[in-house]
Amino acid sequence: MKLIACLGNPGRQYARTRHNIGFIIGEALAAAYGVRPEQKKFQAVMGTGASLKGDFILVFPQTYMNNSGQAVQSVLDYYRMTVVDLIVIHDEIELPFGEVKTKRGGGHKGHNGLRSIIEHLDSPDFSRLRFGVGRPDDERISVADYVLARFTQEELDEINRIMPSVIECVINMVEDGR
Repeated sequence: MKLIACLGNPGRQYARTRHNIGFIIGEALAAAYGVRPEQKKFQAVMGTGASLKGDFILVFPQTYMNNSGQAVQSVLDYYRMTVVDLIVIHDEIELPFGEVKTKRGGGHKGHNGLRSIIEHLDSPDFSRLRFGVGRPDDERISVADYVLARFTQEELDEINRIMPSVIECVINMVEDGR
């Protein structure tokens, strides 16, 4: 069993923003595997799913990005899971838009959701699916404003086009544990 933490901010004002790509991917994963994330516990919305690769708990922290670690730690503790069982899906400004990479461990590189998880778990040794959102083209736009801005329609179309392969990547991580 793996815990898949989909990072984002709750609330309509954050829907479809770059920082919420974790929620967007999680919603697509839920739809693809018939998961109903309706259970509200541990400052999160959760649901369980199963694939041929393994079972998983899909978690959408409702603590806002900067406090994601509170919800993630609570769910891990309740299910007696460890950092090895955790997969975090998040936005990555260091990757070009639409590029997807996986890795285990590493720093937070200024990502406050990752920083919170690392602090709460006292370990960076969890698996990550990093979805590239790129950096702002205009140096006058702060990174914070950029990641909190909504995707363009062209970007949303591209996300929808590549989503099946992103979902497949997540499910492979459930099996491989990385």
